[in-house]
Amino acid sequence: MCIAIPGRIERIDYPIAIVDFKGLKKEVRIDLLENPQIGDYVLVHVGMAIQKVDEEEAKKTWELLERVADETGNQAF
Repeated sequence: MCIAIPGRIERIDYPIAIVDFKGLKKEVRIDLLENPQIGDYVLVHVGMAIQKVDEEEAKKTWELLERVADETGNQAF
């Protein structure tokens, strides 16, 4: 099973962006996206932004990941 994590683009130096995953910031390739912009929410899988998502969808996914982490005794982010 694969999972993609939502994050928010904070800075772009194409083809790399700094993406914020609820405080954890990582470099992510954005080559696969059409017209990525600062402030966009994206799904990231193995260091590649694979799709844009809206803010509401990103927040729902974060909530689900946090619930799973709480139930398993792990840390989500």
